[in-house]
Amino acid sequence: MLKIWNQKKSEVEAQRLKPKGSPSRIRLQKDLGELVPSDDTDIQFPNPSDQTTFNVVYRPPTGFYTGGEFRFTFEVSENFPHEPPKVLCTQTIYHPNIDTEGHVCLNVLREDWKPVLNIQSVIFGLQMLFVEPNPEDPLNKDAAKLMIDDRQRFGRMVAETMCGQTRSNVAYSNVLDMKNPANKGRTLRNGHSYY
Repeated sequence: MLKIWNQKKSEVEAQRLKPKGSPSRIRLQKDLGELVPSDDTDIQFPNPSDQTTFNVVYRPPTGFYTGGEFRFTFEVSENFPHEPPKVLCTQTIYHPNIDTEGHVCLNVLREDWKPVLNIQSVIFGLQMLFVEPNPEDPLNKDAAKLMIDDRQRFGRMVAETMCGQTRSNVAYSNVLDMKNPANKGRTLRNGHSYY
């Protein structure tokens, strides 16, 4: 009888120590706990009790998109890590790898996703898209063509659209980070400048 009682106590203790939630949630908690802090990237949880939906804000330190603040939503399904998180840019931006609806063309979100990849891998991939966009695998074919044909004109187009300008009947979001000194003097859609 004592042996059965000790076995039952061991089972209860093992159950108490066992992580709570589905395998997907346990893995997500692990990934979020291993994120590397960065001055140019913030992670925000609109609902602190729900870690499956969160926002990532990225401020590129170099490249065409310097001075911008780009916002993404991440949605992680119950099939994670066997399927990648769903990532959407919440702003309308001019980028070869992001369409005007916010869909992101990133290989680790599609054919190159493997369960060994993690949330940090996806964030790193997003960061690389802003440091060096990939015109060879575009969602916005016009932006990709312009980047390949005329990098200077592409850079001007990026700068104009980051200020909230309308181009080719598309109203782009003002994505300028007001705290960034690189934006001093940039003209906004309404004709005003940052000071």
